[in-house]
Parts: sequence; C-alpha cells; structure tokens
Amino acid sequence: MKTRNIRFFFLLSTILLGFLSSCKKDNDEIPALAKPQIGTLEIGSGNNKTVQAGSDLHLEGDIVAEALIAKIEIEVHQEGGGQYKFTKAYTDGKYIGVKNATFHEHIDVPADAPAGAYHFHFTVTDKAGNATTAESALTITAADVKPNFKLIFTEVAGTPHG
Repeated sequence: MKTRNIRFFFLLSTILLGFLSSCKKDNDEIPALAKPQIGTLEIGSGNNKTVQAGSDLHLEGDIVAEALIAKIEIEVHQEGGGQYKFTKAYTDGKYIGVKNATFHEHIDVPADAPAGAYHFHFTVTDKAGNATTAESALTITAADVKPNFKLIFTEVAGTPHG
C-alpha cells in the first residue's frame, strides 16, 4: 500500500511540475510592434514643394503608429554644403499619445532663409522607440523685399507768382 501511495504522489508531483514549467512566456512569441507609417505627405501649397522665405510651409499627412505617437520632428537643411537649417518638434499636444493622426500644420519659414534647394525630413517616433522618416526636396524662394519708405502726395492749393 505504501509503494502505491509513493508512486501516486510521485506521478502527481511530476504532472504538477510539468504544468508549472511549461507556462512561462517566451519573448519570441510576442510580435514586435510595427514602425510608424506616414501616409502621403503634402509639402507646400498644392504639394508644390516650394515655399517663400518669411511665409509659412503647409504640411499635411496621415500617421499611423501602433505603439502611439511619442514625437514628431521636422528638419529643413540646405543642400550643396550650405549651413542654414531650421527645425520644429512636437512632443506634446493633439498628435502625441494617439494611434492615428492627420498631421496638418503651417511651419513658419524664417525670413532670413537663403533662397535655394533644401532637403526636408519628417520623422515620427512612437512610444516603443521605433522611428520612420519621410524625406523630400524643398525649394525656398527669396522673400519679397518691402520698401522702407512711403511716398505721400499732398495737394496744395495756390496760384502761381503771387
């Protein structure tokens, strides 16, 4: 009778130990979240990829991030060895912490930006640290020069010579 109880106890403990050891989670089974996706990005009025210095640059596009949007960065830098660049970052507000967003902003282009060819970077980073960048060419045209004077005509009533 004692050997039967010992065998039963041994069988029961083996089954219990088997269940406990097979219930651990493997990291390989958890799928990695996809990188953020940037839909068609419209750059400039009518997607003409051109902006005038001293005005604003129209940007619009759809963003999908499974791990929620953490940061959106915009960088514009000169092509051909030029040193001029400007940046804009969104780390809070209506685009942050959401899965789907329609990005629509007007970025001020400094009036002192030299005219010429530029390179545009639009980077979306999610809360898991994944980042996706959309790049495009951009042309900045010269700012309109406003005159510093104003011509005023004054009507004068009078008679000649007296």
